[in-house]
Amino acid sequence: MKNDEKTVPPEENNNSSSVFSSEIIKTDFGLIQPVRIVDEMEKAYVDYAMSVIVSRALPDVRDGLKPVHRRILFAMKEMGLTHKSSYKKSARVVGEVLGKYHPHGDQAVYQTMVRLAQDFAMRYPLIDGQGNFGSVDGDSAAAMRYTEARLTKIALELLQDIDKNTVNFIDNFDGSQQEPTVLPAKLPNLLLMGSDGIAVGMATKIPPHNLKEVVSAIKTMIDNTVVAGNEIVPEDELTTADSKRLIGEIDTDISIEELSKHVKGPVFPAGGVVFDQKEINKLYETGKASIINRGVAEIVEKKTGRYQIVITELPYQVNKAKLIGKIADLVKKRKIDGIADIRDESDRKGMTVAIDLKRDAKPKALLNNLYKHTALQTTFPANIVALVDGTPQVLGLKQILSEYIKHRQLVITRRSEYDLRRARERAHILEGLKIALDHLDAVIKTIRESADSDVAKKNLMERFGLTEIQAVAILDMQLRRLAALERQKIENEYKQVMETITFLEDLLAHPEKILALIKTEGLELKEKYPEPRRTRVHKNPVGEFSYEDLIPSEDTVITITSTGYIKRQNPSAFRTQHRGGKGVTGMTTKEEDEIAQLLTANTHDDILFFTSKGRVFKVKAFDLPEGSRQSKGQAVVNLINIPQDEKLQTVLSLGKKDAYKFLLMTTHRGTIKKSKLSDFDHIRQSGIIAIKLEQGDSLEWVRPTTGTDQVLIVSKEGKSIRFREEDVRPTARDTMGVRGIELKSGDFVVGKEVFPAGREITDKRRKVFEDVLIITEKGLGKRTSVKNWPLQKRGGQGVKAASINDKTGKIVTCIGVDENVEQVVLTSRTAQIIKLPLRNIPRLGRDTQGVILMRLGKADSVAAVTYLDKDTEPEKPSK
Repeated sequence: MKNDEKTVPPEENNNSSSVFSSEIIKTDFGLIQPVRIVDEMEKAYVDYAMSVIVSRALPDVRDGLKPVHRRILFAMKEMGLTHKSSYKKSARVVGEVLGKYHPHGDQAVYQTMVRLAQDFAMRYPLIDGQGNFGSVDGDSAAAMRYTEARLTKIALELLQDIDKNTVNFIDNFDGSQQEPTVLPAKLPNLLLMGSDGIAVGMATKIPPHNLKEVVSAIKTMIDNTVVAGNEIVPEDELTTADSKRLIGEIDTDISIEELSKHVKGPVFPAGGVVFDQKEINKLYETGKASIINRGVAEIVEKKTGRYQIVITELPYQVNKAKLIGKIADLVKKRKIDGIADIRDESDRKGMTVAIDLKRDAKPKALLNNLYKHTALQTTFPANIVALVDGTPQVLGLKQILSEYIKHRQLVITRRSEYDLRRARERAHILEGLKIALDHLDAVIKTIRESADSDVAKKNLMERFGLTEIQAVAILDMQLRRLAALERQKIENEYKQVMETITFLEDLLAHPEKILALIKTEGLELKEKYPEPRRTRVHKNPVGEFSYEDLIPSEDTVITITSTGYIKRQNPSAFRTQHRGGKGVTGMTTKEEDEIAQLLTANTHDDILFFTSKGRVFKVKAFDLPEGSRQSKGQAVVNLINIPQDEKLQTVLSLGKKDAYKFLLMTTHRGTIKKSKLSDFDHIRQSGIIAIKLEQGDSLEWVRPTTGTDQVLIVSKEGKSIRFREEDVRPTARDTMGVRGIELKSGDFVVGKEVFPAGREITDKRRKVFEDVLIITEKGLGKRTSVKNWPLQKRGGQGVKAASINDKTGKIVTCIGVDENVEQVVLTSRTAQIIKLPLRNIPRLGRDTQGVILMRLGKADSVAAVTYLDKDTEPEKPSK
């Protein structure tokens, strides 16, 4: 070492960092900058890690693509390899990508192309491959010189409008070409295609999803989005930092639970089944979860009497050949007993793996062993990590959709600015052509008198006040444009261009309209690619059964008292008796309590509880307490959360009848309201509003209707009216209704029934009829044909429903009955019950009092009435 070199003594090198000198050293070889090796290694490692993360391993949240994917799609688009073009050799595409955009080896590019073309790896393949692109058995693709490729139709949705300055472009690796930093991505690609990638210190594993579900979630999110403020930034000044000002501020309070109603769960290309809704919700909430993915296998019996397990779908990314080899190995090692033979019977129609079982095998136990010991059941370690503004982040469903919407807002805004500028340029030219056509002779004379084109251009500009662009357009105009029809085309084109300018200016001025356009474009994708869901979702974890599955599907009778006690019991608890009997004890009621309602339903039905204040709750029938005929039941407040001043008024079971479209509600004072049945699909645990009520009124009856039915309302004093359902227009849930019947002071509605319109009820041979069952307080009743009531307009006083006197008492209820009704069940206020055949009740006229159906004590009276169908379908309750 020379004397002029500065060095640090060895003993000082071991001291603290304050001794270290970073002064530049001058040597014969040049200047040397001393650095700590730890600092240099840390810096180099971080630079390398970020390069891998950003440039290779992680997808961008906006278009769901890694750089290599983006470059392949862009290069194929530039080559014209769309779904309408002919196939080109894969080697040609690889060479284009390698030479212009991605200098990382031909195999890196080709293997990416191969995966994009595999329908068993991609939910929606982006490349249409011709030739051998591999198989689910793990077979490798043929060499790139043998295969051919082009873009699929859906891939063009990612590239749409890229030539309209919708995204930023940067120089490629050598500065000779321009490539996009992101694609316009009309398609919500990140969730649709999924992604796998391992970076330095982090990894991503995103499951694919269904387009229809993702679009529905985007629509719901936009519908719940508030946009405030909008400031347009000139295109030449636009930067990434300006995006928020450009698209406006977005705010939404939609929950993950609401979004999960649309995005049910992952949808894998091979189908299969996923388990555990809680784990799926965790994925959408946190971005991380372990999803159990199971193949589809069923146990079938062969003609020989032996059983066979047939596998038709595999979990995602499972190699079929390896799975079969694993099963054979387990049989060889005797870890699984009972398998006689295993065959791969897959063909072009689909996958089939047949496992023949021995005669003494237990099929269900053996299938469970396959799930346990083989890849027939796997765990998908979902980890949604993507780049947001160049930074890797773990994302939940809401963040992904939000970033997609923001990206599409920016793309649509820049596209609209581009189209607006082009439209204004065209309008400017057309205005010049119109001036020329309006002064055609003068224009021709000016051109003819000019020495050359430059002089002609100058003279036109000076004489007619044209711009240079307009003057050039006039000089370039062909003589055939002077024809009358051609002149009209110019006029029509100018009108259309001005309409386009008006539309685009309005769109750019209103962020909410841009959001609406995003929603519209998404719905168009949904209609354009109507792929059904492939992967089924089981809400419960593996090994757990749904509580509903453990409850037998059977009919049950539900009893509710006026003080709010409820129970369910088997219909066989009541025996059939003759008319005029005393009945049996149906329920042990507490003091001063009485039976209020009685209805039948299936144990799997949804039971809707409507309260006197117009709120509605929903409970499964099997969640109601089951009791004996004499038991009191359980207080309703244990099932639904209603305050003390609110009374349970109507209980409704819709069953499985898909014909119903509306719910028709009637109040104590005769107000009637109709709402769509779909408005009650999602009922919170705390209940929702079904109807707004006037002061002093209460909700009493609710009936499902088809939209074309007829309505009969009966009052306590015997007044009744029949009118068409169409006379009541449907309104939203939290609205008031209209007048159904005009009542005198002290009178109120005791019954409402709905009948199908236009039904033939005169066929005596088939015993088809449609009657109204009227029951009075003293136990008298009758049947009267619904045709005995004249069809009137709603809101009138109506006609008599029955002859009312001291012997009969006031009317308790009216129920519609037909040939499907077999028995009628009456309950008294002291809990006496009688069940009698409908045929024992005579059919009488409207203005009659009826016959004795139930003999009651002096202080007792009829409280509730219901009926049982022959086919045990749920009945219309008396309240």
